[in-house]
Amino acid sequence: MTATTTAPVAAPPVPTPHGPNARLRAWATRAPLLPALVFMIVVTQLPFVATVVISFFDWNALYPDARRFTGFDNYHQVLTDADLRHSVWTTVLLTGTVVLVSLLLGLALALLLDRRFRGRGVVRTLLIAPFLVVPVAAALLWKHVLYNPEYGLLNGLLHYVGGPQPDWISDTPLLAVEASLVWQWTPFMMLILLAGLQSRDQQQIEAARVDGASDWQIFRHLTLPHLRRYLELGALLGSIYIVQNFDAVFTITSGGLGTANLPYTVYQSFYQAHENGLASAAGVLVVIGSIVIATFALRVVSSLFREEVSRA
Repeated sequence: MTATTTAPVAAPPVPTPHGPNARLRAWATRAPLLPALVFMIVVTQLPFVATVVISFFDWNALYPDARRFTGFDNYHQVLTDADLRHSVWTTVLLTGTVVLVSLLLGLALALLLDRRFRGRGVVRTLLIAPFLVVPVAAALLWKHVLYNPEYGLLNGLLHYVGGPQPDWISDTPLLAVEASLVWQWTPFMMLILLAGLQSRDQQQIEAARVDGASDWQIFRHLTLPHLRRYLELGALLGSIYIVQNFDAVFTITSGGLGTANLPYTVYQSFYQAHENGLASAAGVLVVIGSIVIATFALRVVSSLFREEVSRA
């Protein structure tokens, strides 16, 4: 007696509908999204187009009748003027320092919170709290509660131990701004890296421990390569937001003592010098830089999604 096997019959392909009815159904499914699309274009794209147009004009708000088309002169001035060039360098230095230090501290905190201990939920909530504080309120907190040379907490502690009592904002202005931003953005990095730690393959880690791998070897050869995408994502997202930061610079130093970044320079050119064209050119450069960083961030996010789908 021989058994016979029959190959499964493939189902016929489902025909794709064509014609006016299919197009009508497709538009019917997209119609609810049209108001949101129109609102987004009106609120975001039209003002940006207007900003680009104004950036090609020599336009001082105090002399509106004297405006004239100057082409790329405003962009040339932004990139060649010493003060504006210094604000660009300050923006790069501020963003790089805050992102790097926040990532390192966020990684350390994420590694601690990845362990089970009593009260972990309360500790996690307390560590997230700085990120939930309004940026202006956080900057005011650092300026008056911590940095004040007369009644600030830092000088109070130094006075208690007999140490020097510096004027933090005057002596180290850029470091004062960076410290407040690191305090605020470390929880953001911690959350991203903690999500990456909790997505590790625990069986692989247990197998490494059985083979005699130490904690450092597991971190170096398993955990750190796994967190590479999450580190990139945190760095890119943090850079997008910090490169546009205005609150801390405006509140703590008012852009003085060499802390004026590019967003503050845009504010200064627009509201104090009334140079609409020059401020628009600087703003366009900030947007272009943010778009470049956001493009890399989206690629990292899409690669993370592809990796998660491949594991499923």
